[in-house]
Amino acid sequence: MIMAGEEYMKDVPFRNVYFTGIVRDKLGRKMSKSLGNSPDPLKLMETYSTDGVRIGMLLCSPAGGDLLYDDDLCLQGRNFTNKIWNAFRLVKGWSVDANIPQPESAKKAIEWFAGKLNKTIADVDKMFAEYRLSDSLMTVYKLFWDEFSSWYLESVKPAYQQPIDKATYDATVGFFDKLLRILHPFIPFVTEEVWQLLEPRKDGESIMVAQMPEAENYDEKLLDRFETAKDVIAKIRAIRQESQIAQKNAIEVFARLVDGEYDGYFDSVVIKHCNLSALARTDEAKPGSKTFVAKNVEYFVPMSGSVDVEEEIKKLQAELDYTRGFLASVEKKLSNERFVSGAPAAVVEREKQKQADALVKIEALEKQIANFNA
Repeated sequence: MIMAGEEYMKDVPFRNVYFTGIVRDKLGRKMSKSLGNSPDPLKLMETYSTDGVRIGMLLCSPAGGDLLYDDDLCLQGRNFTNKIWNAFRLVKGWSVDANIPQPESAKKAIEWFAGKLNKTIADVDKMFAEYRLSDSLMTVYKLFWDEFSSWYLESVKPAYQQPIDKATYDATVGFFDKLLRILHPFIPFVTEEVWQLLEPRKDGESIMVAQMPEAENYDEKLLDRFETAKDVIAKIRAIRQESQIAQKNAIEVFARLVDGEYDGYFDSVVIKHCNLSALARTDEAKPGSKTFVAKNVEYFVPMSGSVDVEEEIKKLQAELDYTRGFLASVEKKLSNERFVSGAPAAVVEREKQKQADALVKIEALEKQIANFNA
């Protein structure tokens, strides 16, 4: 083709060439008829759908490497298309009321996800330019599955059988539209179907020729602040689970500043996700509470009336005793000069990290026990 182009067109037909690796099975063997390890693509499509197989093949196709094929990747692809469809059904199942105000949690979540989406678009554009197709799919996959479906929709969805405000609904549909366009090169059939149903379309209109979203400016610091809010939400949920406090039961959480300035920008999102009756500021420790630290803030989750305090103290004391014993064994090892001088540096460093982690955990456990006994 290069020579024909030079001869007849006085130009080369292409300047970039993408080489794919060898397709291998999950054991690393080259696929061949003699080994009988080549799947029938038509049967795969019947089982996992055409889009599911496309996703599976792309997930195992890193640039510059061989393709390690596994049917489980096609199953993962089919599950992802189901996730897209279920998210669509959720959004389109909401009733919209133009007369209700927009909740603060929804407003903040929209601001965050707009930035997250723009960052991802910029990242995917860069990956496309570098022919990192598998990486670009995984980036959008995580954006839709983790950020949009798990965090964003949970932040904005209305209470059970309650309507959603129009501003939040319109923003959500707009985000969904952009996500479908980004996903379309990887998942052409499901994205076309959902895109056609998402909003009224004109005859002949298709996502195939729709303009791809372009990245706009975003605030990296805002994205980092939301990551801190995620950490707070995860830790409150963990305390709920440990203490067997049902999600339907609202609880109060207190926040005490340890250092710097208190950043409560996403407090409304934390309250929404954790079903808090309040997230209040405090200058004092709260006795009878479970505590954790996120960024520069110490959080107190009161346990009085929610759990058996004496039983909690017993559990914490048992964990404290175990951690102290573990620390003693690590320190004994580190005090052995033969071990320190003879073991590889990486092994010694791991032991030192275990020591540091144990000290932090002991301090936290002692503080929790003191809070319960106060």
